[in-house]
Parts: sequence; structure tokens; C-alpha cells
Amino acid sequence: MSRLGYEQIHAAAAAIRDRFDLKEAPKIGLVLGSGLGPFAEHIKPLGKMKSLPYSSIVHFPTSSVQGHSGQLHYGAVSGVPILAMQGRVHCYEGYSANDAVFPVRVLAALGVKTLILTNAAGAINTAFNAGDLMLITDQINMMGDNPLIGPNDERLGPRFFDMTEAYSKRGRRLALEAAAREKILLREGCYVSVQGPCYETPTEVRMMRGWGADAAGMSTVLECIAARHMGVEVVGFSCLTNMAAGITGATLNHEEVQETAQIASDRFSRLLKALIPEITR
Repeated sequence: MSRLGYEQIHAAAAAIRDRFDLKEAPKIGLVLGSGLGPFAEHIKPLGKMKSLPYSSIVHFPTSSVQGHSGQLHYGAVSGVPILAMQGRVHCYEGYSANDAVFPVRVLAALGVKTLILTNAAGAINTAFNAGDLMLITDQINMMGDNPLIGPNDERLGPRFFDMTEAYSKRGRRLALEAAAREKILLREGCYVSVQGPCYETPTEVRMMRGWGADAAGMSTVLECIAARHMGVEVVGFSCLTNMAAGITGATLNHEEVQETAQIASDRFSRLLKALIPEITR
């Protein structure tokens, strides 16, 4: 597959703009991870249509993973217009890092200024519990890849750029304030991503804990890198759906991930609905 670059990004953006009849792009983009797709029910339609399947958008990759329905939504949350991805693609599906971040780059090309990334993750920090929500404070890339490898297109962003504030301090403060108003326990921690699709081994989990990781998953870090490359502010949340391998001795499975995310969906929805209006101020 040829590398998806500037021309393909803007072709997809133009198609989305036309199909949704976007006069002015929403400033907020949202990526809904495993089991968190039901939040799309809280998006009130704007314009002539609410959603587009990824398969109908030129160059857009499509997901094969259960819990990732593959729909792009345009609508309002708490009165704020947003573009929301219901599901994402992963490198373990056979996509390159460049392919996996293509949708995020399209959102940036459409004018999104703040990207809210969400995922389901395993808790590494033993002070956390399955079902907790975690605000991502930083990340560790264990994917063995980076979407910026290869020639750099200055139209997208600089060759070298700072990742000191990968996840926005402003966004994190607003998220903690929103959680406090809603009386929602919001953990804070570092997220580490591995390529998958197998879960981590107990020894790998102990190693990650030693590095300072609090939760592990198989997404998000590449999207954060691509968004920051294009100057987009990033806020991230993990729904901690299970304790990571070796902590409880339980066997891990994807069904448990989805079920726990659904149990936490009410708190997750209240948190996002409280946060989104504040992000735009």
C-alpha cells in the first residue's frame, strides 16, 4: 500500500466536508475506543446527516475489531459541535503506523483543534481497580513503530517537535475539574501501548510498572504523536477494564474488556458531556 500523505488526507477531508455539509469544522474531535462506542448515542445530529461509515470515505481505513463500529459522527454534545470517530484501526489488524493515524490527521485537516482520545486498557498500577477511569498524563510508545518514520512533509508538521506536553496540561486540569463537579473518581497515570494483539505477559507488566506505566493498551500513542505533529491539543482517557496480566491471576479476554467498558459508560458519558463545553472556552 502506498503511503497516505497530504493529498490523501485532504481528499478525505474534502469528502467528509461535502457529505456532512460542514460550513465550519468543529473544533473538537473524539476517538471512541473499545466498548466506549455507545457514547455516540449522546451526539445530537447537526446538518443533513449524522454519521458516515468509514468504508464510504475515500482512503479511510476500516476496522475489523469487535466493539469498533467504524462510523464517523457529526453532531453536538452539550451544545458543542464535534466530529467523533466510533472506533479506530490498530496496527495488529495489519495496518501501518501511518495508516492507523490517517483518520486523526484528517480530523486535524478539517480544523479540529483539540482531540480527545479514549481507549480500554489494563490497569498496571495496583492501586487502581477494574472499572476506574484514568486521565492520561503521559505515554510510553512500545509499538515498535512511529507514524513519522520516513520523509517529513512540512505541510503537516516539523521534522522534530517537542513531546514534553503530549497531553495538554490545560485539558487535564479541565478534565479533573469536570470529574469533581460530576463526583466521578478520575485516576491519573501514564499509558503504555504495545502492538498486540496478544495481551502482555506478567513479566512484561512488571517491567512496564518499573518504567512508571499505570495502564497498558494497544492504541492511542501513535494518534497522539500524529496529532501533536500537526499542532493539535490532546486529552486522553483510559477506561480500565481489567487488571493487567499477573496481578490477579485471572485470564484476560476481549469480552471482559467490552463488558467492563459498558458498565463504566454512564460515568464516562457524564464526564465527557461535562468536559466538552469547557474545552472550547
